[in-house]
Amino acid sequence: MTPAEQSRKAAEICALAPVVPVLVIDDVSKAKGLAEALVKGGLPALEVTLRTPAALDAIRAMAEVPGGVVGAGTLLTPADVKAAKAAGAKFGVSPGATDRLIDACAEAGLPLLPGAATATEVMILLEKGFTVQKFFPAEASGGAPALAAIGAPIPQVRFCPTGGVSMKNIGDYLKLSNVICCGGSWVAPKAAVAAGDWAEVERLAREAAALPR
Repeated sequence: MTPAEQSRKAAEICALAPVVPVLVIDDVSKAKGLAEALVKGGLPALEVTLRTPAALDAIRAMAEVPGGVVGAGTLLTPADVKAAKAAGAKFGVSPGATDRLIDACAEAGLPLLPGAATATEVMILLEKGFTVQKFFPAEASGGAPALAAIGAPIPQVRFCPTGGVSMKNIGDYLKLSNVICCGGSWVAPKAAVAAGDWAEVERLAREAAALPR
């Protein structure tokens, strides 16, 4: 799968909702209920970060939820790509991008949303064929004003800003012409997930899904 093909698929996934939940899952027993609540609330694209021992099993569990499109975040190595693909991930997300990681995704046929924070990084990825990228860490890299500035000379790239995005500032990002969606963790609060409060997760998901863009 070429980078251009990966970006076309990534664009389809990002277009499903204004927000892609970024999920850090410690307890795999909560994974399916969490996915069901988010999907029911209107957020079908789910990013499970590979930051915990439970992550791959969580992806397997979530992949069984009807209507969900589960991806793996924090891809750092070719081994991460292989493990994510084997677990059922339909897309991958990385904080940055390396040639080895890009090659591994191409070989595995896993659509990658590669991370970039500067105009140079964006240009390098665009040169490879990636027209949909992750802007990370969004707030620490200048937030919506920085992304708007990058978009002026490089309008052909669309972004999913992640990192510090919340209900307080997401509107600033979604109004930008080069933003396709945003990634955020607020729709799955740790306390609600730990308590299995899926009604609260669904409420937050519905609120996020209704955001204009």
